[in-house]
Amino acid sequence: MGDTADMRDGLETDGQGPERTFAALPAARGRAFARSWWGQAWLKALEDTALDGQQLKLGRRHARAGAVGAVSVRPGRVTAVVQDRDHTRHRSDVLLQQLGAADWDRFLDLVADRAGHIAALLDRDMPPALVEDAAVAGIELLPGIGDLEPECDCGAWDHCAHSAALCYQVARLLDEDPFVLLLLRGRGEQALLDELQERSAARAAVTTGEVATADAPAGRSGEAPDATAATGQGSGNGNGNGNGNRNGNAPGVAAAEVYAARDILPPLPAPPPVVTQPGGAPVLGGGTPPAPGVDVAALEFLVDDAAARARRLLSDALSPWHPDTPPPPGLTPEQDAVRLAADGPGTVMAARLAAGSGRDIRGLARAVRAWELGGPAGLAVLEEDWTPEPAVLARAGERLAAAWEDGGTRPRLRAAGNRWTVLGGDAQLRYGRDGRWWPYRKEAGQWTPAGPATDDPAAALAGMTTPSDGD
Repeated sequence: MGDTADMRDGLETDGQGPERTFAALPAARGRAFARSWWGQAWLKALEDTALDGQQLKLGRRHARAGAVGAVSVRPGRVTAVVQDRDHTRHRSDVLLQQLGAADWDRFLDLVADRAGHIAALLDRDMPPALVEDAAVAGIELLPGIGDLEPECDCGAWDHCAHSAALCYQVARLLDEDPFVLLLLRGRGEQALLDELQERSAARAAVTTGEVATADAPAGRSGEAPDATAATGQGSGNGNGNGNGNRNGNAPGVAAAEVYAARDILPPLPAPPPVVTQPGGAPVLGGGTPPAPGVDVAALEFLVDDAAARARRLLSDALSPWHPDTPPPPGLTPEQDAVRLAADGPGTVMAARLAAGSGRDIRGLARAVRAWELGGPAGLAVLEEDWTPEPAVLARAGERLAAAWEDGGTRPRLRAAGNRWTVLGGDAQLRYGRDGRWWPYRKEAGQWTPAGPATDDPAAALAGMTTPSDGD
């Protein structure tokens, strides 16, 4: 991300609590203000709260033009100076209620109880499960309607163009670092991490003590029966098999006996740690020549791929949102060939993958580009030619009509199915089944993916035709 370095230049200062100041961000032409779901939730709170849509439109123009100065974030307040087109400068603030001490105590407890929440925050992510867990505990992390209160020296009592522009820039900061939201709610990053470390250490100490107590020999007086006795193992049940089974038909333990022993059995072992790097493939070549038809290099490549996929599956299984996330659909052989080719297997292997998936080398290169930009959805947009239903087509047309309302000249487009081609140019927009717009450029006579998908067709085209900021 091109803005990342600027966005993370914030410094914590003494005084009225922690404060971070972010350098003015560059113009945002051709990109959405918020790409993360929590950044979009912030903007939804703004757009649901503001009474004057025209002021929001002006605010977007200010933000896109880079008219918002350095942004100061501290508990309960975010501040910046915004410059009008006539160069008049206005100080604008947006206020957000801080969490109380009891709220923070509950929030820190629930985060400390789930290592995945801590890991996600450190990775600058805010998983939906974290926000949902907080809501269950009565803590609203994200703002809702009416929560973003504006103050501006222009005299407006509702959101004006200056406070709206500030909110749109804050959404970009939130995309990069959700700790900005937590600071607004009252806790700086370092203070929050220090408190989490203390709570995690205290929980680990308690768990260690409980395990030691469970493993210690029982005393003579008031002792609990050991697990063997409680589960009926070797307890002399009359059938001579010593396995706790009461009818002697098959080995096993009665459910009632297992339930009775639940408090004296040791706790389940901790989940395995996340694997940071998959193991390397063994060297299969050696003194013994391979069997006829066995390609050693291809086999080693597949072993490496299997290890990398296993590591990703383990990481997903250990994540806190795994139980609520449906498994992804399986890939077809043609899709899997593109996935493998995206790992850069080399010229010989790429040629085999192309032939096996019914593509030539150039076709595989375009498919890999689509995969890198959008996975199976991006590949489908490249290879599927479909016509949306009339209602879907009407919504797409409305979105195109509104895309250039904030300024800029709308290009002339020719529609065919789910594709809109710029007349007299080499650019094309494709409408995906997921409702997003995918930019394409004609290269060597072939339409080629030219950027990631976005909800804004104007941003999709601009991101393709304008050099990016490194996003």
